[in-house]
Amino acid sequence: MNIKNRFIGWFTEGEKRELSNVHLTIFTLLAFSLAIFQIWSVVWGKLNPMNQMAIHLAFILSLTFLIYSYSKNTGLTRPTIIDYVSAILAFAAGIYFTLHADRFAVRIPIMEPLTNFDLFFGLVFVLLSIEAARRTIGYPIIVIVFVGIGYALWGHRLEGLMWHRAFSPVDVLDELAFSFNGLWGSPISVAASFVFMFMLFGAFLNKAGAGEFFFKLSTAVAGRTKGGTAKVAVLASTFFGSISGSPTANVVTTGSFTIPVSKKTGYKPSFAAAVEASASTGGSILPPIMGSSAFLMAAVTQVPYGFIVMAAIIPGILYYASLLTMVHFEALRLDLPRAAKEDIPKISTVLREGWFYFIPLLVLVFFLMQGYSASRTGFYGIISIVIVSWFRKKTRMGLKEIINAMIDGAKSAIPVSTACAVAGLVIAGIMSTGLGGKLTSIVLSLTEGMLFPTLILVMLICIILGMGMPVAAAYILTAMLAAPALIELGVSTMSAHLFIVYFSIFSAITPPVAVAAFAAAGISGSNPNRVGLEAVRLGLVGFIVPFMFVFEPSLLMDGAPGEIIISILTALIGVIILAAGVIGWLITKATIVERIALIAGGLLTIYPGLLSDGIGVVLIISILFIQRRREIKIIKIDRRRPMEKRGLKGTDSIGVES
Repeated sequence: MNIKNRFIGWFTEGEKRELSNVHLTIFTLLAFSLAIFQIWSVVWGKLNPMNQMAIHLAFILSLTFLIYSYSKNTGLTRPTIIDYVSAILAFAAGIYFTLHADRFAVRIPIMEPLTNFDLFFGLVFVLLSIEAARRTIGYPIIVIVFVGIGYALWGHRLEGLMWHRAFSPVDVLDELAFSFNGLWGSPISVAASFVFMFMLFGAFLNKAGAGEFFFKLSTAVAGRTKGGTAKVAVLASTFFGSISGSPTANVVTTGSFTIPVSKKTGYKPSFAAAVEASASTGGSILPPIMGSSAFLMAAVTQVPYGFIVMAAIIPGILYYASLLTMVHFEALRLDLPRAAKEDIPKISTVLREGWFYFIPLLVLVFFLMQGYSASRTGFYGIISIVIVSWFRKKTRMGLKEIINAMIDGAKSAIPVSTACAVAGLVIAGIMSTGLGGKLTSIVLSLTEGMLFPTLILVMLICIILGMGMPVAAAYILTAMLAAPALIELGVSTMSAHLFIVYFSIFSAITPPVAVAAFAAAGISGSNPNRVGLEAVRLGLVGFIVPFMFVFEPSLLMDGAPGEIIISILTALIGVIILAAGVIGWLITKATIVERIALIAGGLLTIYPGLLSDGIGVVLIISILFIQRRREIKIIKIDRRRPMEKRGLKGTDSIGVES
């Protein structure tokens, strides 16, 4: 049987044409082997942590060089001799580190000498990791890596706070390739364990037909409303984004059909693309899965997963309430039509056909709440997907579908793992030189110890470091750099890290490197920068809420019940009114002055405090009163126009407004 027919579904048609049979065979065997190894290491294996990380990274690097082109970081291409040599070297380095893992795990970096073979294979891992990240992600992260390594090599020549003791090139390589602060630090550790398992979970869920179910459910829930196609995009992207953990992958998956449909309904191409990008990005802040963000936070902060999920519920709801409201007001402003009833499925029918897709999500929550590790929980979730897929004949997963899902999961893990590997290299430069401890002093000196300017600076650091990076790597890197400064100012660990999670995630829609917005722009055929700016406008609440929960912990379920309820209600009113001000429509079209008043009223209502809430409510009521009077005038004018057409004279008891 032709290998391309046998592997159908594992690659796109373009990829299959570009790759030969031999290349496809090698890649699929490696990807399948990686998935098998990951499952075995989580469930049955008791490996030294460095063993697991070295084997994982060797597989990831080999897969990268087999399918990602040297000259471009998008798309796949046929590998060259250099690519094959690089893949073989990666495997050789993985085997070497596996054989010597026990020795490397107990030695003291820099203090104990390394052999020539140690140095060679350590250098191989470092250089190949950098090249793999360049191919899969691009140059921004590579620039950061070289700045970090350069600082470690020549920072001793600087003066003042930035000075550190001198390191030889061998000492720097020792820290990069042989310490648990470097290549084998927390970024690759989480990538090689639960992040991979949850990407595998998402791939299995997609192969079982959950993506189609959630899209139908979104259509059934929101399709009947005015301009409901964009609301369907929001809901569908929310479901998928929470599982996938990749805003860009979410855009490409759900946006391929939501964006064209939204355009046909009457939304501008840039608006339709921005809705998809904003909704896809927000999936990573919505519990219970949060695109693996909750598990990353739990691993870094040692805060129980259940507490993180509970804290993230209100901010996530506020974000999507704002986004749905903006879409609704835009539909009212454009006077878009409702979809035909016969085109919208019934909620009961959709649930009857696919209710069982909620079971794997409940399985995840149950086992995590019971204290099981995230990796083992992900495995149980995968098993539950296979089981529930057999509830209907159409969705049953056989051996072919299971293998397909394992290939897809391994393929989707490549950019995340390469990013995490080089993030470890950056952390090595920070930790070995003592810059990590100095950064808190530097940040606080720049902001003079004031909380709000510090939050602004940390936000900018998160956005800059998160540009073009997967969420997992962006969060871990920025958490190491920025969280201590916030905690030093009295911000709770939960608030500080969730603040960083938000802005690490929303860097995906923040120009100039707004990868999720650019992916959506490609589908819609609109200007990428325009889509990025529109996505920021639609996702505005995602940039405001983190500041709010730092100043008002009750938004994170931290406080008395009455205080929490009041905070939720006022914040919900605030984000809806803010959405009205941004779009320029509440009851009727808003004037410039009314929009300013609505935005101010929304912000004041979101901001904690009775005084700000009171002023905000007064502004909101005033605009509601003004717009209601205008609406009554418009209705009276519309009623009189038919009489004028018949030659009848209407009563002009109020001023006519054209």
